[in-house]
Amino acid sequence: MPRVRGLIRLAGVLTCLMIGLVTAPAAHAESGSSYTAYLDLPSVNGDGAGGGGLNPALPLDPDVLRDALDQARGAGIEPRHYATLLHQYWLTVATRNADIDLATWDPALGVAANTRTFTQVYVNYLRLNNAHPDYWWTGLAGLAGGSFASGFFDMGDVASIISVPGVHQLGNAVADLLRGTPSQLLDILPADIANLGTAGERLTAEDLAWYQTRLMIMQKHIFIDQVPMHEAYAADGLAGVEEMYRAGVLDENAILAWRDIASGTQDGLADAALRMTDREQNQIIADQWDATSHGRGTMGRVMTYVSTVAGKAAVPGVRAPGVFAPVTLTAGGMSLRAPLPDFNWADRDTRWNYITHDLLPRYLELCENPAVARAVLAVPFSTMLVNGRLVQRLPDVLADMTKEWQLTT
Repeated sequence: MPRVRGLIRLAGVLTCLMIGLVTAPAAHAESGSSYTAYLDLPSVNGDGAGGGGLNPALPLDPDVLRDALDQARGAGIEPRHYATLLHQYWLTVATRNADIDLATWDPALGVAANTRTFTQVYVNYLRLNNAHPDYWWTGLAGLAGGSFASGFFDMGDVASIISVPGVHQLGNAVADLLRGTPSQLLDILPADIANLGTAGERLTAEDLAWYQTRLMIMQKHIFIDQVPMHEAYAADGLAGVEEMYRAGVLDENAILAWRDIASGTQDGLADAALRMTDREQNQIIADQWDATSHGRGTMGRVMTYVSTVAGKAAVPGVRAPGVFAPVTLTAGGMSLRAPLPDFNWADRDTRWNYITHDLLPRYLELCENPAVARAVLAVPFSTMLVNGRLVQRLPDVLADMTKEWQLTT
């Protein structure tokens, strides 16, 4: 009898082992299925041109993405294989914290559908900086964003606010001034000023709607690139962004910026702000600015130049582009000084020159005085937006153009 009971027990053990062998692969497949489908996915919307996240195969729920991410990590998968999953996770964390609906964030839907989101992006930059004072780049993005957003709304949507008339007024004022300018100077006049005077009056609402869409695409592209890494560092410290670096989401320049921030030194924070600004302007959106300035025939240049004329970041001490680099021409014993910028913000070299020789140095000076910086950065974005509107400044701008357009012979 004992022998029989022993055989029965042995048979039971063998049965359990057999069941385990049969069911173990199925159980592994079930647990793995929530992350294996997300491996090696390309980022097909990283440039911000489309709606939603980076790849339509990925969920938009950060909790679901986190579960899949933890499984991939637990399985020993190399970060490069879950790079887009990792990026999407931090992107959904970023939009959740920014109170932005990623599912409906689609620049192609137009201004009316995106107005709240457009503003909320800059509100969030200031929120990040106020919560993390060592995030110098987000503070700059928030302050410069006031000018950017003001120009966006100045360009007007179909319901709104100024703008084809405002641009026409600016173009007509330039055209009137050009008619009194000698031909020798007109021949060497920057093309953007000549275009504003000759083509500005032909600008249409369709041109402006196209331009606003281009601005919304670039705005989303910057957010997709920059804000997820800021949220990763806020949550997981340097380890969070180092994982993004190992995955290939961040490059050497970006990870050096985060190591600078982790150092906690003033020099490190300043270098990080420079590196992140360089990434934003010269890696993320440089090609998109090129495409925008060459779009819609000459109208791309007209609209980007108007944005340059109107642009002035809410950074104490920063000069408007036309004050930083006014047009000055000399020919045949005659000279012209015009209160207009001799560069277009869409052109990467001259844009970077303005940023590195005026905008960024003034901002870094502000950051060196934390008490003053906190007061400036605590101003509600809605106030910055109103203060930056060209619609309020247009009479003064037109008066200054007439007064400051100085021709000597």
